[in-house]
Amino acid sequence: MFVFPETKTHNTERPRMLILHDILGKLKNEFSHSRKADERSTWFIYTLVAIIIPFTSSKTSNLLRCLKSLFGFEGIRKKRYYTFMASTKIPWQQLWKCLWKMIPEPLTNDRLLLALDDYINPKTGKKIFGCASIFDHAAKQNQSKHPWAQNVVAVGLLKIVKGRWACLPLSYRFYHLKKSIEERISALSKPGIEFETKLQKAADMITAIAAAFSETHIIAITDSWFGNNGLWHPLHEKLGQWFHMISRLRSNNNIFDLPGSCTKRCPGRPRKYGEKLGDTSSLAVKYKHLANEYNVNLYGRIRTVVAYERVVMLKTLKCTVKVVWVYRKTQWAAFFSTDLTLTVQEIIEYYGARWKIEATFKELKQDIGSAETQTRHPNAVINHLHFCMMATSLTWIYASRLEKTPSRRHVVKGRNHFAFSDIRRLIAEAAMMNNFGILCPEPRKSAVNSLVAVLLRMAA
Repeated sequence: MFVFPETKTHNTERPRMLILHDILGKLKNEFSHSRKADERSTWFIYTLVAIIIPFTSSKTSNLLRCLKSLFGFEGIRKKRYYTFMASTKIPWQQLWKCLWKMIPEPLTNDRLLLALDDYINPKTGKKIFGCASIFDHAAKQNQSKHPWAQNVVAVGLLKIVKGRWACLPLSYRFYHLKKSIEERISALSKPGIEFETKLQKAADMITAIAAAFSETHIIAITDSWFGNNGLWHPLHEKLGQWFHMISRLRSNNNIFDLPGSCTKRCPGRPRKYGEKLGDTSSLAVKYKHLANEYNVNLYGRIRTVVAYERVVMLKTLKCTVKVVWVYRKTQWAAFFSTDLTLTVQEIIEYYGARWKIEATFKELKQDIGSAETQTRHPNAVINHLHFCMMATSLTWIYASRLEKTPSRRHVVKGRNHFAFSDIRRLIAEAAMMNNFGILCPEPRKSAVNSLVAVLLRMAA
C-alpha cells in the first residue's frame, strides 16, 4: 500500500478530503455497469486528480508518470493506459449528467445562466483530429490570422462561488469546416463527420442541459455573433418560455417600436412591428441625456454605471426585447434581453459575468494544460478535452462545497478574491492525505516520495 508523506491532519483538512471523496465517489459509481469497472473507474478517478494537481501538465505521458510516482501505480503499463485514454468505453454522457447534479445551487435568481462561446486551440501536428486553418479574429500583429488549430464551441454555467463569479464547463463540441469534412470523406480510412454549424451545435448542447434541469428558466448569455435568430429560433421552439437570451447589439442593428404604438389605422392585418426608431448607434446618441445611474456588481466590485433602458422590437429575433444602453466617457454599448422581467442591473451584471468563460478557456489551455497535448487519434483528442473540462468543473464544485472561502496565495493589487490555482492547491493537499486511497484501493508498492511535499509547496 502506497503511503503518502506523513502530515498532521487538522480538523479542517479532513472534511476537505471527505468532500473530494464524495464528488469522486459518485463519478466512480457511473462505471458500475462496465465490464472492467474496477480498473476503469480507478484510472478515471486518479487521472482527474492528476490533471488538477498543479505541478503536472495534462499530457498523457505526464499523467502516467504522476500516477506512478505520486499515487504508486507501479503495475500499470504504458500501452494499456494509452489505450484507456483513447477508449470509447468511458461513459461521458452519464458522467456529465452526474456532475451537473452535483453542482451546489446552480440557479441564480431562479435562473440557469449559461455562457456560450467558441475558442481555438493552436496545434503543430498536421494529423491531429479537428485541426484546420481557422480564422482568428483576436490575432495580434505578430501572429497568423489563420493558425492551424482546433475550433471548440463550449457552454459553461455562470455561478457565484464564494463571492466571485465563475464559469463551470458543462459541454463542448468540435467545429469542423466543410472543406475538412470533404477531405475526410475522400480518405476512405477516416470515419465520416456530419457538418453542423456552430449555432446548431450550441442549440444541441443547450437542449441537452435543459433536459437535465427540467422546468428551469435558462438564459443563454452570448456575444453578438451567437446572439441572433439562428440560435434563438430553434431553442425557442423546443424550450418555449423556459429559454431566454442576453446578448449584445451591433451598431447597425435596426430597432422598431412596439406594434401598438402606431395610432394610424391601416387596412389589412395588424402590424407586427411599430415605426422604425433607428439603428443602435443613432439611438445611443438620442437617449444619452435620459440615462440614469445604477449600482451594479461588475467585475468583482460594486460600480456606478450610467444606462438607459427601453422595450423595443428586433427583426433579427422577431420578438420583443429589453435594450439597455450603457454609457462610458467616450464609448457606449447596447445589450438586449428577451426576458423582460430582468432589471437593468441584472442584465449588465450577467453580461459582465460572461467574460468568465474567457477566463475558463485560459484555465483550460494554460493552467490545466489542454493546449500542450499533441494527441492525434480522434477518440484520444475527444477524451482528453472531456477530462480537462470535467477537471475544471470539479475544481469549482469543490470550492463551492468548502465551508470557508479559500485565501489567495499570490496577492495581486485590485484583486481580493481567490484564484483557480488556490483551489487546485487545496485539492492536491486533500489528495495527499493518508486516507485518500480508501476511495479507489489499488495494489501498490510501499514507497515514500519526499519530493511530493516540496513540489506542492513550490506549485502555485
